[in-house]
Amino acid sequence: MATDKKFVEFVVDQIEKAGTITAKSMFGEYGIFSDGKIFGLVCDNKLFIKPTLAGRAFIKNVVEATTLSGSKELVSH
Repeated sequence: MATDKKFVEFVVDQIEKAGTITAKSMFGEYGIFSDGKIFGLVCDNKLFIKPTLAGRAFIKNVVEATTLSGSKELVSH
């Protein structure tokens, strides 16, 4: 299932205070950037965050998942 662009716009709107947030179409899905640095992906209408120590501390109850078969695990929220 491809990601709905309206969902990407919703995600960007929700995190607009975390720097200059942009979304870029990548590999049929979307990369999410803060001040030009990628920190997450939106795949199948799910937000995946790069699993950093700060990100894990913020989310608290982390659920890890892969975006594609064989890819690295990312934090899903």
